[in-house]
Amino acid sequence: MTEWYFADGQERQGPLTADEMRLRFQRAQISLTTLVWREGFAQWKPLSEAVDELQLQNLSSAVENLGSGFDLRGDYTAIDNGTAPLPGTGGGTHSPYTAPAAGGYANAAVVGGGNVVYAGFWKRYASYFLDSVVVSVVNIPISLIFNGIGAVSGNESVALVMSLLAMVAGLALGVAYYAGFHASAGGATLGKMAVGIKVVRGNGERLTLGRGIGRYFGFLLSSLTLMIGFIMAAFTERKQALHDMICDTVVVDKWAYTENEHLQQPALGTVTIVVLVVSGLVTVAAIGVGIAMIGVIASSMS
Repeated sequence: MTEWYFADGQERQGPLTADEMRLRFQRAQISLTTLVWREGFAQWKPLSEAVDELQLQNLSSAVENLGSGFDLRGDYTAIDNGTAPLPGTGGGTHSPYTAPAAGGYANAAVVGGGNVVYAGFWKRYASYFLDSVVVSVVNIPISLIFNGIGAVSGNESVALVMSLLAMVAGLALGVAYYAGFHASAGGATLGKMAVGIKVVRGNGERLTLGRGIGRYFGFLLSSLTLMIGFIMAAFTERKQALHDMICDTVVVDKWAYTENEHLQQPALGTVTIVVLVVSGLVTVAAIGVGIAMIGVIASSMS
């Protein structure tokens, strides 16, 4: 049996059966703009997108449920015969079937003045760990190809040029990946998407590509300060690292600066915890391998 949930203010209600959802709809306890979720949904959606699944179109009290004078019978007819205007096309009058802009955090208008959950050090570290894996999967083969060409050439000058090209390719990849994703509609790299955070301007606005590129080089600067630039994110008021302060950016929950600020998650979350555990195990294993190699070298020299 499918279990449903709906957002009530800042609280999640549920699980509920489909019959219970229909009953709440009839009693005007939820409306077509109420955010709902069930297993299989990638994100929360307005109830209007689940009308057919929950069979709400046959409920006699649907007209009164919006409390704003909308007669839904015309909408149902338009949907059935395919004449209803597509969302965002501007056709017709406002319909409750038009999903609110905050149905997803990407492309949503900036909503200021609300509560903002800033991403702490550990969420940021978890996202960076995932991003490092993604970039390395692409960068390592490229580096091996360039350096391999230099090695088999037997020419020191060619080997040096190939090594420099490998470094330039790695830098270009980093700029393209981080700046491109941070300047995208979602403002998040793949790692940040997994953790549920994004990068925005200090006022919540989307980054331009130029600012995204500048932030990447600021990121490199933070790494040259014995990591102090990164650690600053654990102590500054808005959890900003050095490169954030330089570029006027903040890392926030993906629902920050949207109409759905109540969906923000201040807790670490399952993905972050799992990534931190895996990262810790990898670090311990690397230290163990390093110690073992030192032991082998020492024994061979004795």
